[in-house]
Amino acid sequence: MKTRKQGRDVLIFSSLLVAALLAGCQGERGAGDGRAASAQSDSGGSRNGDFGPPQGRPVDAVLTSPPQVPPPTGRKAPAKVIVKLDVVEKDLPISEGVTYTFWTFGGTVPGSFIRVRQGDTVEFHLRNLPDSKMPHNIDLHGVTGPGGGAASSFTAPGHSSRFTFKALNAGLYVYHCATAPVGMHVANGMYGLILIEPPEGMPPVDKEYYVMQGDFYTTGKYREKGHQPFDMEKAIEEHPTYVLFNGSEGALTGDKALTANVGDTVRLYVGNGGPNLVSSFHVIGEIFDKVWFEGGTRFQENVQTTLIPSGGAAIMDFRIEVPGSYVLVDHSIFRAFNKGALAILKADGNENKAIYSGKEVDYVYLGDRAQPNMKAVETAAVAAKTGELSLEEQVAAGKALFAGTCSTCHQPEGQGLAGVFPPLAKSDYIAADPKRVPNVVLHGLSGAVKVNGTDYNSVMPPMSQLTDDEVANISTYVLNSWGNPGGRVSKAEAARIRQTQVAGAPAEH
Repeated sequence: MKTRKQGRDVLIFSSLLVAALLAGCQGERGAGDGRAASAQSDSGGSRNGDFGPPQGRPVDAVLTSPPQVPPPTGRKAPAKVIVKLDVVEKDLPISEGVTYTFWTFGGTVPGSFIRVRQGDTVEFHLRNLPDSKMPHNIDLHGVTGPGGGAASSFTAPGHSSRFTFKALNAGLYVYHCATAPVGMHVANGMYGLILIEPPEGMPPVDKEYYVMQGDFYTTGKYREKGHQPFDMEKAIEEHPTYVLFNGSEGALTGDKALTANVGDTVRLYVGNGGPNLVSSFHVIGEIFDKVWFEGGTRFQENVQTTLIPSGGAAIMDFRIEVPGSYVLVDHSIFRAFNKGALAILKADGNENKAIYSGKEVDYVYLGDRAQPNMKAVETAAVAAKTGELSLEEQVAAGKALFAGTCSTCHQPEGQGLAGVFPPLAKSDYIAADPKRVPNVVLHGLSGAVKVNGTDYNSVMPPMSQLTDDEVANISTYVLNSWGNPGGRVSKAEAARIRQTQVAGAPAEH
């Protein structure tokens, strides 16, 4: 029979044996999983990012405007890098016929792309142009130090500031203004990206592009024409008028779309300036081969949609397999189609039927952004402002807007869909009362109607998100196309119709 001491000795021995076995298993697992062990030891961090003093002559950083990205540094040793960035307050288009006073780094939204190497010593010069109305500074998320540089860079109009930091951590980092009220400065476009390359550089690709999302708050509604001031109440309540890529609706569509060829590897450096919204970034028709999530050193593979927090970033790689238009969106999808968060990557090259059979129908996804450009809308807005809007200008603007708003159901030539949507072309329903067009656009239509001798019973939802001038232009285009009776609808008429109540408006959808 065991004594109490013998039992205790057995328990101690058993515990030691289990610990030894666990240690052995962990050792074998660590030895067999070289990737995990390597990732752990190579994870970097500020303690591992100091590669000593700069070597050679100082280097002037190459800064690029979006969507372009500076070339790789190509250096094998740390350098002293001089970054010179100007703060510019300027009026720029935020949509066709709509302007906004942006506060910018480098004259663009987002600001200039900065590219350095881990271990570099960065001498940062911030200049606030004399005609600025506000003081500004810069907080770079890639800086180790109080305020990310904000405390050292407060710069009044007509002044410049300088500070120095060592780029200790590799990754893709947001920078932004941090002058009070911080949210207002960020909401006015004061953000950008700085890439701190790992010592070995980024893996080579064929194309690199710079895309940054931001949410904007204007006193007027979405696409309301003219100059639009900032709305602090909307910003505080987090109700943006626009959610945009690269600072304006259409910044990366039409003749400004990103480009690539079949077979290219593409890398997107994507940031989210906020100030409020999280982005659900997605490319329609592509799967990201790799995503360096949160802009860090680890990547995930085979990703459909990636979250990018406000004040965060991500890097994503993919290969173009078939030609066509690839649509970049925030997959909080109303932001894409009703607030502007939409861009296009146009890929050229030979089709590959084994991968994808074809049949592109761009306008279903792209809306009016499928058009080469929206110049007609901007021209009409300018003419309306001066009181010189011609019928031809109104029709041209309406045609561009119809392509994105109405053509999916009513078809590009107004022919409708048999048994589903009545035709707009040579419509006796329209001819009987041309004012039915703006009425139905604004209030919708539900229930049975007879058009050109055929019965239809479907639902047209009210398009109340359209501005008065958009309703007027689309209606005028329909009235003057496809054998319809002609006529004209003004912005003032559209506004009056908006205020009326119409029987038969759809209660369902």
